[in-house]
Amino acid sequence: MTAIEDLVPRVAAKAKATSASLPPAASAEEVAAAEADLGFALPPLLASLYREVANGGYGPEYQLLPLVGAGRTVLSDYRSERSSSAEGEIPYWPAGVLPILDWGCGMYAAVDCRSETAAVLLFEPNAIADDGATAWFVDAGSLAEWLETWLAGTGWYRESAYEDEDVADLRPWDMAATRITELP
Repeated sequence: MTAIEDLVPRVAAKAKATSASLPPAASAEEVAAAEADLGFALPPLLASLYREVANGGYGPEYQLLPLVGAGRTVLSDYRSERSSSAEGEIPYWPAGVLPILDWGCGMYAAVDCRSETAAVLLFEPNAIADDGATAWFVDAGSLAEWLETWLAGTGWYRESAYEDEDVADLRPWDMAATRITELP
């Protein structure tokens, strides 16, 4: 059994157990249309989550955004952030980095769709000084690792995480400056 084949059912079980009502999963056609709209493929695990678990509505704290549909989605937030970044004084949103979860206060969990492991990044806009790259941190080396943290209940976002000595500080994302300057 591959990592995805093992992880997706466990995520689905926790999603059903912790969410009052999950939206239906996105169809393969909806995922393909989203990828065509974005101009790049979703990492296989992320695509599987949207196709096999639900179109958002579960996950750490504030829950995954829907990929597609009416209202706020991964697609609409990506387009909005890339556009605002390009038009602003200080560019800040990297190409190929999808916001998947809104932590509030402008913070996002985002997946680097160009990373082989689908690294999960934290966007913290309050860290922007003279350079938008200063707002990006590595939350997890892979989407699978990030999900395992959620499944185990050990993420930095837990209310009591500050009491744990084993919760590491997030490190800056080295690729941020290069990717921010790429044209859409």
